[in-house]
Amino acid sequence: MKLNEQNLPQLPVHIARPSYTLESVTAGIAHIGVGGFHRAHQAAYTDALMNTGEGLDWGICGIGTRVDELPMRDALASQNHLYTLVELDDRPDTEVRVIGSLRDMLLVPRDGSEAVVARLADPAIRIVSLTITEGGYCLDDSTGQFNASLPHIQHDLENPRTPISVFGLLCAALARRRGEGTGPFTVMSCDNLPHNGDVTQKATLAFAKLVDPELAGWIESNVSFPNAMVDRITPMTSAAHRKHLKQQHGIDDAWPVVCEPFVQWVLEDKFVAGRPAWDKVGVQFTDDVAPYEEMKIKLLNGSHLALTYLGFLRGYRFVHETMADPLFVEYIRRYMDEDVTPQLAHVPGIDLTEYKQTLIERFSNCAIADQLERVCSDGSSKFPKFTVPTINRLIADNAELDRAALVVAAWAMYLKGVDENGTRYNIPDPRAEFCQALVEEDEGLAERLLNREEIFGAQIPRSPAFRDAFERNLLRLRTLGVSGTLDLLLTR
Repeated sequence: MKLNEQNLPQLPVHIARPSYTLESVTAGIAHIGVGGFHRAHQAAYTDALMNTGEGLDWGICGIGTRVDELPMRDALASQNHLYTLVELDDRPDTEVRVIGSLRDMLLVPRDGSEAVVARLADPAIRIVSLTITEGGYCLDDSTGQFNASLPHIQHDLENPRTPISVFGLLCAALARRRGEGTGPFTVMSCDNLPHNGDVTQKATLAFAKLVDPELAGWIESNVSFPNAMVDRITPMTSAAHRKHLKQQHGIDDAWPVVCEPFVQWVLEDKFVAGRPAWDKVGVQFTDDVAPYEEMKIKLLNGSHLALTYLGFLRGYRFVHETMADPLFVEYIRRYMDEDVTPQLAHVPGIDLTEYKQTLIERFSNCAIADQLERVCSDGSSKFPKFTVPTINRLIADNAELDRAALVVAAWAMYLKGVDENGTRYNIPDPRAEFCQALVEEDEGLAERLLNREEIFGAQIPRSPAFRDAFERNLLRLRTLGVSGTLDLLLTR
């Protein structure tokens, strides 16, 4: 049965569906970057709230800035913007649920900048949220400064009335609202990076100052940018997922989303124009997100990177395959326990031992079949945020460096584009060509790679101890392979 509003009542009884009428929902949120994570996380929380009878004025209008978002936009439009969320787990009691909180989607390349800015400037929109990836904030990781030389930013500085970038759109809409006296909206990052609200504010203000310093001052005084910690493993939707949904549940969905059952959202309660009562459906509001985000980024995301490049080199292609190898499990446990945990502050309400065990179980989930390729993607943007802070602290503490150095050595080997079995693969990273050039020649590789401050910052290049650990583990990977290297590290 084709998923759409007309067919909702005819769906199999075990499929959860909106308890509210779609016509009763109005948009209070505009979300830029409608991907799998947004649909499995923020949109799912919002749908859950609506199912209680609350929050129907907090529907979501999706916003896209790229041409490659057109297929998703058309797929969702063909089914009244409904989609199926399928939880995948090794347990049988997982949920299949139709989500109705997303009510519309506009694309800059299709609908034009004016239509998008007008929607963002609509007073009904009180939150503009973002999932634009770690690299989407236009900040140079080596300097922390806004990179105004990027082509889409240059376009918007030269054509402020027809913006195409996220920050051009935000500033154009906020300028209109300021001029019309309709008040600001909250800008809420849902991306997986440290201090995401602070990062969003910095990028927005930097762009605004280049366009109109008075606007920048107004934004700084009136717009809020809450920090958040977000978590849910959401693999890429595959043809196999669509086929399984048809065969097992009788739903023909052009773009379902699959995810793990686990979901978490810790959010600063800083909203200038109101917010949904997400706390009634499991969101934890706090005055200080920092301990939660450091825990999650260093333990979950850092550990993901620690196993993903090694696993890919070994010939595995899924996270659960990697976790079926006892060497990898022991390596990840030691990395979490000995390298990361001593760096973490107290996290209110969290038992770290239990949290780490939960991560092992989540990584080992066979049903979700999380692709290593997905976790490997954009390594040049992920390392500065997920791994470099851990390494910097290890260096400062004169601690053991081999386990952390192996993560970087594995990435260097991965960038060669061929695994231990001789299988060649592409590197999913916008800077793939640049990164691969750094490792093309073995002679001087450590100096070329580690000296890239936009990836590794300033402390790592100045550490002879880390350079030695990196070169030592790179040599081990070349001569002993992944399993041999892990075995040597774990038996020392």
